[in-house]
Amino acid sequence: MGRTNVGSGEFSDLEYANKKRRTRRELFLAEMDAVVPWQQLLAVVEPHYPRVGGRGRPPVGLASMLRIYFLQQWFALSDRQMEDGLYDIESLRRFAGFSNVTAALPDETTILNFRHLLEQHDLTTRLLEAVNGLLKGKGLLVSQGTMVDATIIHAPSSTKNAKGERDPEMHQTKKGNLPLCKITAQRTNSLPAIRGEE
Repeated sequence: MGRTNVGSGEFSDLEYANKKRRTRRELFLAEMDAVVPWQQLLAVVEPHYPRVGGRGRPPVGLASMLRIYFLQQWFALSDRQMEDGLYDIESLRRFAGFSNVTAALPDETTILNFRHLLEQHDLTTRLLEAVNGLLKGKGLLVSQGTMVDATIIHAPSSTKNAKGERDPEMHQTKKGNLPLCKITAQRTNSLPAIRGEE
């Protein structure tokens, strides 16, 4: 009996393509993939990007690093958060051009160095102005909303802080008959939204 050997990357691609629903993040990234002039932006950065063949590790592809830079801007991610996002969030990884976590994903230092390269050659403003101008020309606006994370923790049932005053971020709740405290905290990453200008 003959067996077909299919790589796990092909299974994950098939599974991802046949998902029942696309998230808002995936819809946003698909829109950005379609409207951003990637080739034009790559031409701006390429003269400053290191070439393959030098000492040390070969650089990560310029197209991937540029997309990672824009992901950081759109979702307000630090270098560390971006590295973690590439491992944790499939839609971010795919947008950046990596099919799975076994690919050579850039680490936090590589992401930091790319951002510094753009800043050193005053390219950040040019890139963002080009993209924002293009989006505005198409009648699109990128706005940000903040994700709110309500975390339930096991804590004393009192919502008062050390000064004896009520802590505005603490709320009482129950899970079953067990009293718990709930802390509402705003996370640093934002969800971009695209909407047509009015």
